[in-house]
Amino acid sequence: MSAETSSHFSNQAQRLLRLYHLYRLSVGITLVLLISSNMDNQLLRFANDDLLRNGSWLYLVLNILLVVFLGNTRRPTQLFSLALADVLLLCGLFYAGGGVASAIGNLLIVSVAISNTLLQRRIGLLIAAVGALGIVGASLLISFSHPASANDYLQVGTLGALCFAAALLVQGLTRRLEVSENLAEQRASEVVGLEALNALILQRMRTGILVLDDQRQVQLANHSALTLLGREALEGNLIDNYSPALVERLQLWRNNPTLRPQSVKVDGSGLELQPSFIALDQSPHHQTLVFLEDLAQIAQQAQQLKLAALGRLTAGIAHEIRNPLGAISHAAQLLQESEELNGSDRRLTQIIQDHSQRMNRVIENVLQLSRRQQTVPQRLDLKSWLERFVAETREGATARQQIHLHIGSGDFKTLMDPNQLTQVVDNLVRNGWRHSIQLHDQAQVWLELFVDRASQLPILEVRDDGTGVAPDHQAKLFEPFFTTSTQGTGLGLYLSRELCESNQARLDFKPRQGGGCFRITFAHGRKQS
Repeated sequence: MSAETSSHFSNQAQRLLRLYHLYRLSVGITLVLLISSNMDNQLLRFANDDLLRNGSWLYLVLNILLVVFLGNTRRPTQLFSLALADVLLLCGLFYAGGGVASAIGNLLIVSVAISNTLLQRRIGLLIAAVGALGIVGASLLISFSHPASANDYLQVGTLGALCFAAALLVQGLTRRLEVSENLAEQRASEVVGLEALNALILQRMRTGILVLDDQRQVQLANHSALTLLGREALEGNLIDNYSPALVERLQLWRNNPTLRPQSVKVDGSGLELQPSFIALDQSPHHQTLVFLEDLAQIAQQAQQLKLAALGRLTAGIAHEIRNPLGAISHAAQLLQESEELNGSDRRLTQIIQDHSQRMNRVIENVLQLSRRQQTVPQRLDLKSWLERFVAETREGATARQQIHLHIGSGDFKTLMDPNQLTQVVDNLVRNGWRHSIQLHDQAQVWLELFVDRASQLPILEVRDDGTGVAPDHQAKLFEPFFTTSTQGTGLGLYLSRELCESNQARLDFKPRQGGGCFRITFAHGRKQS
């Protein structure tokens, strides 16, 4: 029984229960007022005055108590008891009022209808059956004492039928309402789920996303946008206070949306961002959607494509080049062993050997570049790593090669592939020794590790006291195959920068008096989400 009478108490059900209480109180007060004014004596032919008066007061007092003690009941059994008591009391008042002429039967139909909004199926029909039986029974009792009331049987049957009709109609409407509410809740739940999914996608995207209103106030900023701009929070603030360059690009785009916006450099971090704008025409505040992309990552992706193409090209031509090159080198070696060659001819064969070896080194470097292993960044303490690197380098250095180390204070945690970092720093150190020995008897290199005050990023500088780099050569320093040495291949610095960028680090050349300086700027030591 409890399973059949259980109902889903939504806010709508609570409002219906309050309406039911208010209706019963209104009926009770109205009946008491009518009894007190003696108006019932003029209208009711077969009424029992004393019974009607006492029943009206009992109905009012009992409903006041029910409102006080069962005002917000949620139990189906209590609701059933409440509806049953109301119907029985009204049936009693129907009898006391003299039957159909009292019009209390109409009030009974309304009570049956309201109670069926709170009760389900057979329980609601049971209330309707009690009401119909009460009307018929009361009419039969009245007919025994007042035979003239027998003419009201047609109206009595109509009232009984209306009790069932009201119950069935209300239950049908209630079921439709419940289906509509469930569908609305389901749709609302789906919308909430989609909103949560969209919010999660926005926060997980590596592309920075901002939403600005017509006053350039930030309405939304995902995690990547905050990271790229170096801020902890932006929502509710004017973007003018944080990136005037971005505001300038936005104004230019609004004047001419066909132009591609120029990049924006972030103060402090040195990141270069490529903005793009989309107008949200359907938004009420003329909002603008801003995408921010890190040009370093774009360049890294382009570089990966370039390396893949280079790898396919190298694999195709390496066999065709190395076989003839090996034959030339071997022939030159055999020719050099001939006793009939004079000094000048031996010098020519040596030139062939040297250049063959140089071409072979170029091919080896290109193959190494194209076959580079996947970067495996690890959380690295640069201080400990650098101390081990310097100790190992000193063990393998010659008497004319010296390396000096200075480590400042700060947090030197970063994400970096230690094997690739070893390859980069070793190449820079040997490059510095090569330039230093050209001017001095001792080849010296200085390594300095410190934290940049503006960006709070760890930085490693590799300095030498050599000839430095001419200003017109500095722009081409990291281009592939560019070299100022007759023995170099021009791929060492290019490969070093590629390895740094694949680890979210930057390798730059810093001009200085009395030598050269290469600076590695590392990323923060936290993994990107």
